[in-house]
Amino acid sequence: MERRDFLRSAVAGALALSASSRALRAQATSSIRNVTNRVSVINVGGNNVLCLKAVPSDRFVLVDCGPPNSRDQLQASLGSFVGSAKLEILFNTHFHIDQTGNNELFAAAGAKIIAHEHTRQWMSTDYWLPDENRYERARPKTAHPTETFRTTGTLQVGTANYPEVIDYGHLPLAHTDGDIYVFFKNSNVLAVGDVAAGLRDPALDWLTGAWIGGRVDAMDTILKLSNDDTQIVPASGPVMNRTEFKEERDMMEEVRSRIWKRTLQGDSAREMLEAGVLDGLLRAWKDPYKFLYDAAKGMFAHHNKLDPAVI
Repeated sequence: MERRDFLRSAVAGALALSASSRALRAQATSSIRNVTNRVSVINVGGNNVLCLKAVPSDRFVLVDCGPPNSRDQLQASLGSFVGSAKLEILFNTHFHIDQTGNNELFAAAGAKIIAHEHTRQWMSTDYWLPDENRYERARPKTAHPTETFRTTGTLQVGTANYPEVIDYGHLPLAHTDGDIYVFFKNSNVLAVGDVAAGLRDPALDWLTGAWIGGRVDAMDTILKLSNDDTQIVPASGPVMNRTEFKEERDMMEEVRSRIWKRTLQGDSAREMLEAGVLDGLLRAWKDPYKFLYDAAKGMFAHHNKLDPAVI
């Protein structure tokens, strides 16, 4: 793993905070939860933005940055937490725009944007969305990550007396093919993006290769990294403890097992739904058919990895 000196790489750009009435209204409706004395979760348009205040307190780090058109709300919320501090590093947990919608804003302020290499690739090219029968156009270059990696990385922020070691790593094929975790080790706070789904339906972007087996594997990785005191932050919804996260992981493994049996029988997603594949679980799905459709697509793509192969 590579270690970089956070302070030596300090950027000159500042995050300009708006004092407009629109920003003040956004601040009034924002939701900020203090996870530790220097880590907070900001709810921006239903999406979590994780913020770490470094020591000295003139710099901060973000994990994800919310959807498009949330700039004023995010700036106002950050102003109440970090004041006039400068954003040093922004991590993208994956490429979807609800987590990366303000990349351009922070890149213009001089922040370094770190993501998996696959995230950069998806952002930099047009790709087909079969469910919507259209192309998703490439993001502007100003939105692309400025630094990418493929396996793991480490950096340290703050001072020798108040360090924060940040480990980050790839979670293959869990939600997309470029998911990552970001672990603030000294604070014991672990951001996992959409690898956990506290409120939303678990999403499997099968077009990128994501599938339910990859999701379970990624959740096992998170369990190995964490301990009973770790606070786990998903891309949306409340902060989770390790027990809550393991409950979701075990539920996903149960769903994987049920879907796989039906896949072997040749059932369609509609037949799986009508057979009650998602009945009797700890959660209800808002759109159970879409989840099963995506899960079945991913299962067929990875059929050779589990049980007898389907040909």
